[in-house]
Amino acid sequence: MDLMTTAEVADYLRLKERTVYEMASRQQIPCTRATGKLLFSRKLIERWVEGRTDLPLGYDAAAAPIYAGSSDPLLEWALRESGCGLALLTSGSRDGLERLARGEALLAGLHLKDPNGEGYNVETIRREIPFPDVVAIRFAERAQGLLVAPGNPLGIGELDDLARRRPRLLLRPEGTGSRSLFDALTEAQGLNAGELNLLSGEAQTEGDLATLIAEGEADCGLGIAAAARRHGLDFVPLGVQESFDLVMRRRDYFEPPIQRLLALLASAAFRRRAESHGGYDLTRQGQVTYNG
Repeated sequence: MDLMTTAEVADYLRLKERTVYEMASRQQIPCTRATGKLLFSRKLIERWVEGRTDLPLGYDAAAAPIYAGSSDPLLEWALRESGCGLALLTSGSRDGLERLARGEALLAGLHLKDPNGEGYNVETIRREIPFPDVVAIRFAERAQGLLVAPGNPLGIGELDDLARRRPRLLLRPEGTGSRSLFDALTEAQGLNAGELNLLSGEAQTEGDLATLIAEGEADCGLGIAAAARRHGLDFVPLGVQESFDLVMRRRDYFEPPIQRLLALLASAAFRRRAESHGGYDLTRQGQVTYNG
């Protein structure tokens, strides 16, 4: 048993030692005097704290068996192939996180750049998820760039060409990771919407964006290399490797749907599939990137 002294418990609870003594004497806190002095089991103290925690609405409710969040062709294949039984709701990174917070999804996928740092996802998760038992696991790093028609007929080679050559540009919706990245890149480059030939409407998924470009309904859009290869498009890299994470409650990590998916992600078959798609870096795949 991992035992703590009165001073250690006081430090752990951010109380004065005198207060801890008084609480122990009134049997308001778990303790033992078996050794002749006051000692505290760390596990019992942690349970005592948890038992007195005000939980957010819906904390104990079972989450819906849904994956919500960013669209990704490799992940969507893995969700089907693993037999995890999760329904797909690919309506963007931010929507997925919001649904996870409301208990409307078991698993969320996102790639949102942290506004105050160089990393991805962590600040957004910490700010927007109300539960204290949240964990994020790296799915992959993905190459982001401009998807263009086969042969790149407009000669697009960099972001500034969106203003110089004015291709018909199709955007992803607000709240998606790709739209957030596009807005950040164009702002950093000093481009504004008035300089761009923006199409009305939006591409709801990576696949929709690639399909519309392949069908000639748009000239280009920001997306992942895997979507370009899958639809026979050219890909103009912008030097961006983004981090895509899977987010869940810790209580759900060991549930069958998550375990079936994670087992497939650790398999050789998954790595072969990622290589065939192209544009994925699996170096950190499976690593815990956030543990709230």
